[in-house]
Amino acid sequence: MQRRCDRNRKRSKRRAISCPMHGCYLDSVSQKHPLFADKAGQLQQRGMGRKSSLLLIGSKTTVLLSGEWLEAFWCQECEETKWYHVRKRDNTYDLSVAPPELWQQAMGVVPLQGNPSVGEFSLRQSRKVGYRCREDFKCVG
Repeated sequence: MQRRCDRNRKRSKRRAISCPMHGCYLDSVSQKHPLFADKAGQLQQRGMGRKSSLLLIGSKTTVLLSGEWLEAFWCQECEETKWYHVRKRDNTYDLSVAPPELWQQAMGVVPLQGNPSVGEFSLRQSRKVGYRCREDFKCVG
């Protein structure tokens, strides 16, 4: 007979995501950044036919790639945080180091080149930290 605490356990179990190098469990240190496709070739790489992918991109512009996202994990053995491209298939997770091209397909990520509508001065000020940010505001006497 099972104990009562075993039968009523409704908490979700820890995701079985392990380090590709060491095999130890990885701790998530970021939110999931879902991926989307905006080109037919991206859908074709994932097994969709040419005609279907062209029709889908033509009608929807972008398509959410279900079961794929970017996420940062901490490995105790490596003692560092790495960003991985995670693919969930059934109850298993495939991890690979996130290549730079995938960041362009991620939702909720600030582009590395910045927002083109932001002026050069504002962009420069946003990157400065500390007392040096006052240099542009010196009084001319």
